[in-house]
Amino acid sequence: MSQLGAAPETVAVDVAPDPVIELREVTREYRVGDDIVVRALRRVSLRIERGDYVAIMGSSGSGKSTLMHIVGCLDSPTSGRYLLDGADVHDIHEDDLADLRNRKIGFVFQAFNLVPRTSALANVELPLTYAGLQRADRRRRALAALDAVGMGDRIHHQPSKLSGGQQQRVAVARAIVTNPSIILADEPTGNLDSHSTHEVLDVFARLNDAGRTVVMITHEEDVAERAARVIRLGDGEILSDVRT
Repeated sequence: MSQLGAAPETVAVDVAPDPVIELREVTREYRVGDDIVVRALRRVSLRIERGDYVAIMGSSGSGKSTLMHIVGCLDSPTSGRYLLDGADVHDIHEDDLADLRNRKIGFVFQAFNLVPRTSALANVELPLTYAGLQRADRRRRALAALDAVGMGDRIHHQPSKLSGGQQQRVAVARAIVTNPSIILADEPTGNLDSHSTHEVLDVFARLNDAGRTVVMITHEEDVAERAARVIRLGDGEILSDVRT
């Protein structure tokens, strides 16, 4: 029996962190012609917490690219709800959604998508130019982003003068220069040799260690093994969701 006035016993309670990405029974259908409906996603529910590192795998037609497009606010569900950092994207005006996407999400693609005959520095500055930042601020932030991916000594090189791995690291620098909390990478190592793949995955690991959420589509098992969590899709459904 406790004495009068003694402090109450403290009980630890586990509270699940709020997800930065949450899909609730999301379905995405596409109409082909007048009579055919293709269901790319089928009532998918998924939570990704802030700071997670997730690899999404699946064969062609499994729904992984559709899932990535919805998570990146590049497409909308036919039914179900998608919440980005707690906000239901269905309720956000298109202009505001574009602003939200640009602030919170950095995209990395298999084909690099760098502007040819333009320096690495200018490529990384590009999103900041669209955002209206002054030249001095653009340069400072672009240099910091290039340093973060180990490309500080290649700032004046054009893409044609860089290896595939170096081009992809410039693309990653461009993705993080706006300081997004989420990195979405679609087959980021698909065009790289094994050495360049290792270098790019090291960059993703450092970004994740710094607190960024990384979601990566890949068909390569050794690449997926670098993630903390592997989700496998098939026929528009989640087949497995495993912590590595």
